[in-house]
Amino acid sequence: MNEPEPGTPGAKDPAHIDHDWVIARKLIDGVRVREVRNIVTANGITTELYRPDWGVVEGTVQQVIHVALRSNAISAWHQHRQRWDFLFVVGGHFRIALFDPREGSPTRGQVDVFHLSPARPMLLAVPPWVWHGVQNLSNDVSTFVNMFDRPYAYDDPDEWRLPADTPDIPFRFS
Repeated sequence: MNEPEPGTPGAKDPAHIDHDWVIARKLIDGVRVREVRNIVTANGITTELYRPDWGVVEGTVQQVIHVALRSNAISAWHQHRQRWDFLFVVGGHFRIALFDPREGSPTRGQVDVFHLSPARPMLLAVPPWVWHGVQNLSNDVSTFVNMFDRPYAYDDPDEWRLPADTPDIPFRFS
């Protein structure tokens, strides 16, 4: 590959996948990703969303919801302090940003950004205390399945929010 001439502007991208097309970057501590494959069948496509032997979920899944976001909608910022989120996009195109505010975390202050769609299926595990925001990048409704290791507590929700433009997180949805 040709190197640019000295003094030429531009920065070389670091590798973001390895030779097996696996994410090749240091993720926020505790975040886990499982890329899966679509299986083309005679009448469509089948995709596994979750299996316990993948090792993405420690324990069990206790609740599953389906979320639909309107075109270009942003749902940010959101955090659980006791529950894990396990996200799987089933329609459209999402940008999902994570921010690690945890004291003592080796990745404190790190931001991870994922572009998820059914074209390249992935199960994304978000640990407790990690802020996450979701943006629908499609011109139509986009959808995802959200699984949790603990069910929603109707009387005392483990739900914490910040506005999308909070100065406390060094990321802006555009």
